[in-house]
Amino acid sequence: MSNSTGSGKAVFALAIDPGRLSGREVSSIRVAFAVSGVVAIAIGVILLVWTEATLAVIAVLFGLYFVISGVVRIVRGITSTGAGAGSRVLNVIFGLAVLVLGIFALLNPEGSLAVLGLLVGIVWIVDGAAALVEYSTDSSRWVGVLLGVVGIVAGAIVLFAPVETLGVLVTIGGIMLIVSGLIQLVRAFTFGRGVTA
Repeated sequence: MSNSTGSGKAVFALAIDPGRLSGREVSSIRVAFAVSGVVAIAIGVILLVWTEATLAVIAVLFGLYFVISGVVRIVRGITSTGAGAGSRVLNVIFGLAVLVLGIFALLNPEGSLAVLGLLVGIVWIVDGAAALVEYSTDSSRWVGVLLGVVGIVAGAIVLFAPVETLGVLVTIGGIMLIVSGLIQLVRAFTFGRGVTA
């Protein structure tokens, strides 16, 4: 894809070209991936270790992760001025969707298991689709694709597999959060590496 700013195709591209970003923007995107990754791993471990947690506690934990993830994505969309408009708008839209669903989970922690499963599945599919559509042009591209696939598969499992007990949702959710977090940490270390602005 052309780096020319005169090209409408480059301006509205969904790709993030680290070569078009300032060093500060590359660093902030890497920090965003790292923060999301660490939070995902921490909440995933809590879900797997805290076996006696109630539905309300689980809903709050998922809600917190979704709120943090949504805010991080919105901030990335607003602050990455060197990225194409398409990528920035995509980040803000998907970030708002994840944020709203996270707030819903936090405001309704006593909801049913089915509602929580539906929220978790939808958020993971939305986040996975965003990771697939918005890609980087550097060596971290394959990590973004992997993150997108993991998100969509996790969301589909939660939506379409029979999640009849809290234990099943917690196990699937905890494992997928840890996997997603590890992938995001890898992306934090590989994004923009070896590329000069």
